[in-house]
Amino acid sequence: MTKMWAGRFESELDTLADDFNSSISFDSRMYRQDITGSIAHAAMLGKQGIITPKESEAIISELGNILSDLDSGKLKIDLSCEDIHMFVEQVLTERIGDLGKKLHTARSRNDQVAVDIRMYLRDETAIIADLIKKLISAICDKAEEGCEMIMPGYTHLQRAQPITFGHHVMAYAMMFSRDLGRLSDALKRMNLSPLGSCALAGTTYDTDRFHTAQALGFDGPCLNSIDGVSDRDFCLELMSAFSVIMMHLSRFCEEIILWSSWEFKFIELDDAYTTGSSIMPQKKNPDMAELIRGKTGRVYGDLFALLTVLKGLPLAYNKDMQEDKEAIFDSIDNVKMCLEVFTPMLSTAKLLPDNMMAAVQKGFINATDLADYLVKKGLPFRSAYKITGQIVARCIADSKVLDNLELSVYKSYSELFEEDLYSFIDPMVCVKKRISFGGTSPDNVRMQIEKTREALK
Repeated sequence: MTKMWAGRFESELDTLADDFNSSISFDSRMYRQDITGSIAHAAMLGKQGIITPKESEAIISELGNILSDLDSGKLKIDLSCEDIHMFVEQVLTERIGDLGKKLHTARSRNDQVAVDIRMYLRDETAIIADLIKKLISAICDKAEEGCEMIMPGYTHLQRAQPITFGHHVMAYAMMFSRDLGRLSDALKRMNLSPLGSCALAGTTYDTDRFHTAQALGFDGPCLNSIDGVSDRDFCLELMSAFSVIMMHLSRFCEEIILWSSWEFKFIELDDAYTTGSSIMPQKKNPDMAELIRGKTGRVYGDLFALLTVLKGLPLAYNKDMQEDKEAIFDSIDNVKMCLEVFTPMLSTAKLLPDNMMAAVQKGFINATDLADYLVKKGLPFRSAYKITGQIVARCIADSKVLDNLELSVYKSYSELFEEDLYSFIDPMVCVKKRISFGGTSPDNVRMQIEKTREALK
């Protein structure tokens, strides 16, 4: 096949080099954005008198037909073409003759691909944002279900203080809410049109870049044409946001993996999101959570791959930049897939509050409240802390928990202990007393859920 750039060359490109150079195997997913951008460009050319209005209308009409044929499957993408841009132009020229060749007036593939990828990322980011909103909504539902279920809160993976399950999972709702903000911020900086920057220096034609920018939903054109074709900051910024999303998913998956183990058994994952062992019939493995945790490294790798590609590139466009697409596309695909699997996995998980409470009692995590009891009776905190530590040691030695240790034993450590201490250190009472803003009391958790749901609207 004759290349559209072949005029300068006396011999054909080596077959292996041609395959190496080709990007249509992965950039063909941008066909809709490519055709949409070309329609806006053709309309601008006609408006400015660079081509006649009749020519503009004919090009726009046939581009619409090509898009329709690709959507329906009537037209198949020819993978022997170098890229999706060349394929669309080739089909257009085959259908309407030399008029199709006028479409490329006053633009280059450099600004064409730059506008295509921005539009594609804008569309895909909207899908990812919607998936995150669905996840946050699912978290709120789960938090509401576990609003009064008491579980151990951990520091250093050691039982620390009693909290509610709802409070714990709402922490992840906060994380994913910030992820939405990061995506929104990245989109604001990305939403400028490079179309009309041409190869790097602009064009001698009297184009209207503001017209094409508006037609394609951009906030305006890129101010500098060199930057317009050579900038991939927007890819890096989105991939960074995607990496943080995956980090949050991975942390949540790690806890789900722990919680669903026999050592914790705070939750049970639905069979639809687990697998078994080939030789151990008792196993119920949290494979989906483990895969999400594993794919986090892959998304990190995509970001670092593109950072490395760009770090030494002189201005303006270099063929190295073709490597942006496989990296950003892989990030998008994996983030979407992980969100699509994680949300129903969480929603269908069964909570096991009795096991959570058993862990609360065995962990002595109401010890801080026991010390606070003595402080409220007038004992200095350091003295209360020491006495409480001694009582915990006694409970461990006698296989007791603070909740059922006899009052006579308590009094042997301090006469300040009275019968009311048992209600004071009751785990639910401990939780309900955490009334500070953002704390673990059920009322606080309900407030967090309400505000988060309001923000989603």
